[in-house]
Amino acid sequence: MVRSPTVVVTGTSRFIGARVAGRLAADPGVGRVIGLDPAPPVRDFADLLRDVDQVRADVGAAGGIIADLDAHAVVHLAVVSGPDQQHGGRAAMKEQNVIGTMQLLAACQQASGLRKLVVRSSTAAYGASFRDPAVFTEETEPREVPRGGFARDILDIESYVRGFRRRRPDVTATVLRFAPFIGATAETSLTRYFAQPVVPTIFGRDPRLQFVHVDDALEVLHRAVVEDHPGTFNVAGPGVLTLSQAIRRAGRVAVPVLEPGLATAVGFTRSVGVGRYGFDQIDLFVHGRVVDTSRLIREFGFTPRSTAEAFDDFRRAHPAGAMLDADRLAVAEQAVLDGIRRIRRGRGAGTAQELM
Repeated sequence: MVRSPTVVVTGTSRFIGARVAGRLAADPGVGRVIGLDPAPPVRDFADLLRDVDQVRADVGAAGGIIADLDAHAVVHLAVVSGPDQQHGGRAAMKEQNVIGTMQLLAACQQASGLRKLVVRSSTAAYGASFRDPAVFTEETEPREVPRGGFARDILDIESYVRGFRRRRPDVTATVLRFAPFIGATAETSLTRYFAQPVVPTIFGRDPRLQFVHVDDALEVLHRAVVEDHPGTFNVAGPGVLTLSQAIRRAGRVAVPVLEPGLATAVGFTRSVGVGRYGFDQIDLFVHGRVVDTSRLIREFGFTPRSTAEAFDDFRRAHPAGAMLDADRLAVAEQAVLDGIRRIRRGRGAGTAQELM
């Protein structure tokens, strides 16, 4: 009798990890599913994780866990896209993303029964600059070293995976470079940006953007575990939206600012509690990014819904004016106007570094 595979999923205290673990646990072709995370899952994920065995440990403890369980597959989703200033900031982010991944892959290398590794990556690996090609393929190298910490972490993570592949060619290693997640249930810095009634943009710039619906991302992750798809894949919805099209589609108001003043303009989000932005997001809003997904469609036999369809699902769940009441909107608008006035006087306050 063929043994049902045991799958270890990291990052199950957060949305993507919990959803992936829950889907795998509901798949009759998958055996035991272990959720590995130092933090307990939020209460909203309780039903999703009902059939998932939770282990409260970080990826540094993965070695013994993977070996003891004779895990067949590891799904590494414990990658954070932005620093949490209340929990160590950028240093803690890099510790989790880079050092954590290195420790996990070292454990996977020693696990003789391991046959599959799936790693969450990002199209941020390509960076964003004025030298970018119109479309990135999986073989395209970044034209410049990314400024953002998340993008640099992603490059380190992928370099570790390449080393793992050389050392363990018997393991099917799949790297999924996701475009920014969007959808009715997605909660990211990008969705908070578009949910603002007043959306700061760069004067004279209208970047092309791609998104992937969170449900399509979950489908691709599931298929990567239950099927064999070695290699690196871009995961995004076909088609593009320019930033101006997305803002109009969402029924929001764009406020163009001079590029050096974007940090000041988006600083109003701190005062109204709807997010903060770093170099990764700022460079995306300046240059945009579009990737080719033909390899994914061909080898997975799956086409995500289009970027426009994914964005419309988000838009329907966040109608115009739903996020801020009149008082908070007035604070936001005043903060933007004050920032623009300071820029015009040549005394722009704040820099992008403040937002990291």
